Amino acid sequence: MRTELVTEPGDVQRPNEDFASVALPASGRGGVLVVLDGVTPPRSGTGCLHSVHWFTARLGGALTELAVSLMDVPLVEVLSGAIVRTARSHGEGCDLSHPRTPQATVAMARWSPSAVEYLVLSDSMLLVESPAGVVTPVLDDRLARIPRAALATDALVDTHLRNKEGGFYTAAADPSVAERSVTGSLPRAEVRTLAALTDGAARWVERFEEGTWTDCLTFVRQRSAQALVDRVRELEREDAEARVRLGRAKTHDDATVVYAEL
Repeated sequence: MRTELVTEPGDVQRPNEDFASVALPASGRGGVLVVLDGVTPPRSGTGCLHSVHWFTARLGGALTELAVSLMDVPLVEVLSGAIVRTARSHGEGCDLSHPRTPQATVAMARWSPSAVEYLVLSDSMLLVESPAGVVTPVLDDRLARIPRAALATDALVDTHLRNKEGGFYTAAADPSVAERSVTGSLPRAEVRTLAALTDGAARWVERFEEGTWTDCLTFVRQRSAQALVDRVRELEREDAEARVRLGRAKTHDDATVVYAEL
């Protein structure tokens, strides 16, 4: 079995708000991969004493532990339980009802000898490759369906769109949001490769149009996960002056890739 994990901050002066893990159960018959992309808060604050980096580390750790130790529990319940555990880690000085309380996108998969389960929430994504080489992207496209003009201000997003019906969802402090995830299961024999990416790494496809999702997975297999992140950074530097045209708020974003050949 081949696995690769690369996570890199967009700015070396700031903590990486992504999280990534690959873990195997004690039996060695299966595994779990988890990728989170922490939502960078506005300057107006989050109502919380903790950083997004703190949050993603705890939520990601809880997700990994529960997914491995509770192999028979559906991933929706695993995410719900991890959100509850992380919420309990906050102190009394944290307002978990604040719309910008620390939160993250989620992409995860778990495989056993018989099945591969997956869960995606918000704009991290999972690529699933069949033995025949067919790559299927598992995407939660609710955020992408919102007109860009509606995302012009943080206040509008927080009030009407974030974690609201008709908007989009992220993992924050409400465990019921897990039910909003894109989930599914496939026979293990129908899956050869998995790759999870945060949107910072997915810019290779979505922003810079270097290729399709199939091309992206092939690039990682042939060149490595690190090579994909390195190419995104190169493209970002070349195109820094076009940030406004491309709708990018910052030149670089935290970028994470987890790759697993089953």
